[in-house]
Amino acid sequence: MATSVVHAVKKRKGAEDEDHLVAKKSASLPAVAKGEDPMAALAMARHEFGEHGGVNMSIEASATFTVMEPDTMRRMFSGELGPDRDFFIYSRHFNPTVLNLSRQMAALEGTEAAYCTSSGMSAISAALLQLCSSGDHIVASRTLYGGTHALLTHFFPRTCNITTSFVDIKDLDMVDGAIIEGRTKVLYFEAISNPVLSVANVPELCRVAHDKGLKVVVDNTFAPMVMSPAKLGADVVVHSISKFISGGADIIAGTVCGPAKLVNSMMDLHQGALMLLGPTMNPKVAFELSERIPHLGLRMKEHCRRALEYARRMKKLGLNVIYPGLEDHPDHTVLKSIANLDYGFGGLLCLDMGTEEKANRLMNLLQNSTQFGFMAVSLGYYETLMSCSGSSTSSEMNAEEKALAGIAPGLVRMSVGYSGTLEQRWSQFEKALSRMQG
Repeated sequence: MATSVVHAVKKRKGAEDEDHLVAKKSASLPAVAKGEDPMAALAMARHEFGEHGGVNMSIEASATFTVMEPDTMRRMFSGELGPDRDFFIYSRHFNPTVLNLSRQMAALEGTEAAYCTSSGMSAISAALLQLCSSGDHIVASRTLYGGTHALLTHFFPRTCNITTSFVDIKDLDMVDGAIIEGRTKVLYFEAISNPVLSVANVPELCRVAHDKGLKVVVDNTFAPMVMSPAKLGADVVVHSISKFISGGADIIAGTVCGPAKLVNSMMDLHQGALMLLGPTMNPKVAFELSERIPHLGLRMKEHCRRALEYARRMKKLGLNVIYPGLEDHPDHTVLKSIANLDYGFGGLLCLDMGTEEKANRLMNLLQNSTQFGFMAVSLGYYETLMSCSGSSTSSEMNAEEKALAGIAPGLVRMSVGYSGTLEQRWSQFEKALSRMQG
């Protein structure tokens, strides 16, 4: 099944659009140069029009698709015809509406192709399962989202015989030393880590991994627009679209961005992780998300602007604030050197309140007394979301693993929203802090 799309790419070399995920009723624009601003890249992506000429694409809600000639189905299943030429079989394979969103994600991340899934965890799982086999080994950052850490620590060894060594990715010698020749297939890390906001030196990590023949998979959920890992050398970029890209805290979705060969292999009839495990995105969800991506850049700039301003003010108050936009953050220089211009330093900050009790007291006041934000997991919402990471989104890790990852008991992770005015929200924060200290 995957070969149908790969072959089609080869056939279309030199055509006006080499994107293998295309549909016939769309506007084609020139390819985007590597290193382009992500917003410019999105503007240069194909615009899909509606079936009757609408400015928005139509939603293809069908699970299955008809053919006009009996032999066409055979040609599709043999790989001769595929979605690049508007031939679709079944929406667990490729769906036109999901393909359009996937093209947008590929443009955003600067990759050759992408495909969207039903959740961020399904995107991570499918990408790693496609790149690794039983007996293989992964080297991963010790500072990861708790669900990813559990996947690598518990689920993969039990079900797939795939093991992982966790390392401090700032220590390149440690990364290199953890690679097992002949067994290690992937280096996995987050561009900006959850929850401690350490920044990966993507170019250097890619150099170490590629020297040993590894593929580099980067989770860029915390830094869409801010960083473009594929342009820095990463082979694959994954996202939980549920977060900043969605922006509404109302959708669960993910994506895998990377080479067309990988994306196509994930849809292979016999060996494709997406095709066979089936984390299929609903085309109605894909349509909703495709309408939100054009203003992602504007949203990210405001998330980041407010996060930086809050961090600076919190620091002046003597709070222990962690934010890579602050000059005293240990990774500030690294992020400044690899970030895309004018998007800031990320929309999250952390406050270390010392103890879980103090963290919970502050969050309670911020939500229930001054309405600064909500106590909730996740991130990227237009309201500020707060959680004590050690007892929530990183609770899958044991005490030793949390200590190695730098997750303190009183660490409050804040996803900074943009509702209300900045001064209004800051006044609410100051009132809560005053009541806590009073």
